[in-house]
Amino acid sequence: MEKVMLMADAAAPQGGGTWVLIVYVVLIAAMMYFMIIKPQKKQKKQQQELMASMAIGDSVLTTAGFYGVIIDMTDDTVIVEFGNNKNCRIPMQKQAIVQIEKPSED
Repeated sequence: MEKVMLMADAAAPQGGGTWVLIVYVVLIAAMMYFMIIKPQKKQKKQQQELMASMAIGDSVLTTAGFYGVIIDMTDDTVIVEFGNNKNCRIPMQKQAIVQIEKPSED
């Protein structure tokens, strides 16, 4: 019975082992923040800035890969005209716009 007690005492973590575990958990949490959460926040901020800078007449690229020109806007939707055909106007969500090119003033 005494041998079992000695083995249990030997398996018990030392005081320093607890601090090492806490340091590892903190390091893993910091890595997760800097590798996952911070880049997502940065990307979301860039997307919001893109949405705020959108205006009628801008040339845009959609998530589907289509190029068009914004002809009308509401709070969360835009109407985009595609190609030279003036009858090809499609309403879509603003989030579907991935790139904006302002018209040059020449």
